[in-house]
Order: sequence, then structure tokens, then C-alpha cells
Amino acid sequence: MLQFFKGGINIISDEKAAECTISNNFFNGRVASALLAVMVLAVAIISAYQGAQKEVNLSVDGERWEVHTFNNNVDELLRAEGVVLSEKDRVSPSPDTVLKDGMTVKVRRAVPVQLQVGCEKYQLMSSAETVGDVLKEEGVVLGERDIVIPGLSSRLDKEARIQVDRINTHIIEEEVPIPCRIQRKNDATLLSGIVRVINSGKEGLEKKIWEKVYKNGILTEKRLLASSVLQEPVDRVVQVGTMQVVSRGGDTFRFSRAYDMVATAYTYTGHNTAAGVSPHMGVVAVDTSVISMGSRLYVEGYGYARALDKGSAIKGNRIDVFMESKSQALSWGRRFVKVYLLE
Repeated sequence: MLQFFKGGINIISDEKAAECTISNNFFNGRVASALLAVMVLAVAIISAYQGAQKEVNLSVDGERWEVHTFNNNVDELLRAEGVVLSEKDRVSPSPDTVLKDGMTVKVRRAVPVQLQVGCEKYQLMSSAETVGDVLKEEGVVLGERDIVIPGLSSRLDKEARIQVDRINTHIIEEEVPIPCRIQRKNDATLLSGIVRVINSGKEGLEKKIWEKVYKNGILTEKRLLASSVLQEPVDRVVQVGTMQVVSRGGDTFRFSRAYDMVATAYTYTGHNTAAGVSPHMGVVAVDTSVISMGSRLYVEGYGYARALDKGSAIKGNRIDVFMESKSQALSWGRRFVKVYLLE
């Protein structure tokens, strides 16, 4: 075997040449093995890096972005992204959840809520998504007729006011009287204004079933559900006088109405009458709510008169006739008379 070297040519034997070839091949193999090991390690590192990194979707109150992270769980991710949670903020999934590639993490910030349940009012913070969720969180159990404003499915995207009206109903039964009707029968033999009872009548009885509706403890509606008559009423029957012409003391006169009254007498008091005139025979005191001041009258047993006076003791169907002397007044006394209101 020929070997070239500087300054000439060297001739070596075949055995030594073989040894050189083996040595070179061994060296080259070790280099190749080392390079392969480096490549395998690099591939492993890259694979490990890619396996450790996750692509996660992060959403905070609807604002969404993608995050490439090596964090292990949701809590670490939020800290790394500078998302600071308040006590009532809501995170889904929970902070201790292990992150996975492609996962979505949602954060919902709590908002102020004014909650009124019946007559009770509350101020609170809630990160619930709907009105119904808030009520569930607060342990508010709704009755069948309760009213919620706004509706249960309404979203809480900002400060909200929720009102729960408690609606309660009560069924009650009561017995109420049925008024009797009045039958009026004209009677020409009775003086006008005189009423005579023929049958006093009798009230009936009715059973009623009511539904009372209360809103937050206040009665708002009363509905009649059913009614039945337990006892029919009996009509009251009266005779009404229509006679308007009578003869008294040899005189015949027309009148618009007759009264049955209690009559007393009085005499001079030293004062003028309520009408401003001096008292004299023919002047009588009346209750002006029954007989108007100045009315012309005929009083049985006394005669014609004018209503020109009144007194604190003269109330209702009473009349006080004037007498010229105290003895005449005492002699008159107290009696029942008919008083005619002249036309």
C-alpha cells in the first residue's frame, strides 16, 4: 500500500493499512452516534416543550382572547394574565382545574343588585347570569302566584333591581243580610205624608264565598267565587197617604204633607224669634231640617201658624207653639198632634 507524505512516498504493509481503516471507521461511528443522540435529545426537548404549552381561550365578562401558557391550572393562568378576582366573581371551571389544550376559561364579574322580596329590601353583589340564578343563590323560594320583575330569564349584565311580589290568597265565607224590598201602596183615605206599615217585612240571608288576594300583605283584590240564598227576604208593605184636602175648624184647606208630631208650648222669653219678629199667637218653633223656616202650617188644636222660631230642644218631629201666658202654656202641656204643611 502506498502512503503519500510530505517529501516523498512511503510504502506500508497491508496489515498496517487495515488497522488504520478500522481506527478511522470507529472514530466516525462515535461521531455519528453522538450526533444522533443530540438530534434525539433535541426532538425530545421540542416535543416536551410543545406538550407543556397549552392554547387556552380566556373570557372575562364576554371579552375573549387566546392565551399560550405553560401554567398548570386555572388559578395560575388568571394570576399570569393579571385577572384579579373579587369575592363574588365567578370562574368556570373552578380555579384548581388542570388546564388542557383548547380549554375555555370564563370569568364573570359580580355586579350590584337591589333585591326586594315582599317588604324586605337587600343590597348585594352577584355574578349570576340571570334573575332566576340570583334568587336561587339567595335561597328565595317562589310561590305559585308570586310575581318577579324582571323575568327569571332576564340577564344581569349591569346593576340590576329585582322585585319579588308575594301574592297570597285566602278563601273566606260570610253570611250577609238581604234587604227586604218596600212595596208602597197609595191610600186616598190617609193624609199625604202619612205612612202606615201593613207588613214590617223581614231581611233574607245570603252566603257568599270570597277570594281575597294580598300583595305583600296588603289586600289588593276581593273576588266573589260563589253565593247562595239561605233565606228569602219578605217584602215590607206600607200604605202611603195621598189625601191633600181636609176640613178643620170649619175651614177646608189643601196641604202638601201632614206630620205626626209631639207639641209643647212656650211663652214670652224677652227675646225676638229666630226670624227676628216679636213672638205672638200663631208663631211656632220647628226643627228647620224637617220644616223650613217661614212655612205656613195648620196645627190641630192650635190653628194656623207660621214657622218663625227654633230651639235647641226642638229636634225631629217636634213643634213648640207660642202662648200668650205661662198658664196657657202649662195648660197646653205635651200632646200628639197632626201638623199640616199648607200649599
